[in-house]
Amino acid sequence: MFNRLREDIEVVFEQDPAARSYVEVILTYSGLHAIWWHRVAHALFKMKFFFLARAISQLSRFFTGIEIHPGAKIGRRFFIDHGMGVVIGETCEIGDNVTVFQGVTLGGTGKEKGKRHPTIKDNALIATGAKVLGSITVGENSKIGAGSVVLKDVPANSTVVGVPGRVVVRDGKRIKKDLNHCDLPDPVADMLKEVHVEIQLLKSELQKVKDERSKIDDHSTI
Repeated sequence: MFNRLREDIEVVFEQDPAARSYVEVILTYSGLHAIWWHRVAHALFKMKFFFLARAISQLSRFFTGIEIHPGAKIGRRFFIDHGMGVVIGETCEIGDNVTVFQGVTLGGTGKEKGKRHPTIKDNALIATGAKVLGSITVGENSKIGAGSVVLKDVPANSTVVGVPGRVVVRDGKRIKKDLNHCDLPDPVADMLKEVHVEIQLLKSELQKVKDERSKIDDHSTI
């Protein structure tokens, strides 16, 4: 148990450059508090003390702003940065070394029964405000860009951006897991740039046709 607690604290220092001391991290990091409260609630949930587990979950939500259903399964070295507004559903499964930022939702898409929340594999990163919805899988070493809405499975070693989320694979290489989640490819912007170039070419061709016609009209007038 103490090794797990130490791991939770160490991952904060690894992922957050603002962390300065153990006292600061232990007393002021709401993401860390939410994970520790969840461990207690999850243990009670597995023992079928459902009401008590939910009560602890709601108490944790009140103090941290992070809602984790006690039924969610969370691996080791899970890091929630800032954390306000994070929601993790009952049947969600999260692997090891996963990082999520504020405003992330790992939720369902309706009133379906059974497995209805995402599975997040090891080393994934889910950036600010991203929504991962339904019984889908986000593969190992993948990144979900800020503000993305993901409704389909994400392959391993890939990046997802946009609404709805689009997968962008970087040459089949493993994507480095870091906090620089603002520098992500934007396929919509790339497509708009291509359309703009095509429009400029068409305008140029049209202008040439107009110039040729103007010359012909001038000659016929003479």
